[in-house]
Amino acid sequence: MAQATWEKAPSLATEKAQSGGGRWKFIVGIILIIGAVVYLVVSGTIGGARFFISVDDLMNNREAYAGQSVRVTGAVIGETIRYDSENLIIEFTVANIPSETEDIGLALHIAANDPNATRMPVYVEGQVKPELLQHEAQAIMTGTLGEDGVFYVTDLQTKCPSRFIESEPDQSIADPQV
Repeated sequence: MAQATWEKAPSLATEKAQSGGGRWKFIVGIILIIGAVVYLVVSGTIGGARFFISVDDLMNNREAYAGQSVRVTGAVIGETIRYDSENLIIEFTVANIPSETEDIGLALHIAANDPNATRMPVYVEGQVKPELLQHEAQAIMTGTLGEDGVFYVTDLQTKCPSRFIESEPDQSIADPQV
């Protein structure tokens, strides 16, 4: 009598497992995911490396920043502040703050009182005048530079210069001398 044997044909899953095809797809997928994450981290870090630019950077590179929304910082020159409370219009001038400085309070004082510092007129519409907008305050502004050389602000933040004064050992932190 003849013997009949029955063998099961290997399945497609078994062939892939034996050939290693599934493993390579998994490894390639992981590499692509890691590459995408690294790209996003690096591009985000490079793009946000500078919190804001200086008045010098903006005024010296007008063509590069033309039509772009940028964030700029400068020292407020107090005698130039004009505020129209009926129309909510603020106009003032800022001076360049050196980017490399140890003492920001001293840098603001020097910049605001230096007639040779680069200056830029600022125009803010639709915002109430901040209490801290005063002589030697640091203004951090987001907006665009107009063809007329005026910086048109969409977001204005100010920092009071007295907050940069360090307390002496005999002073209370809550009540610094200004």
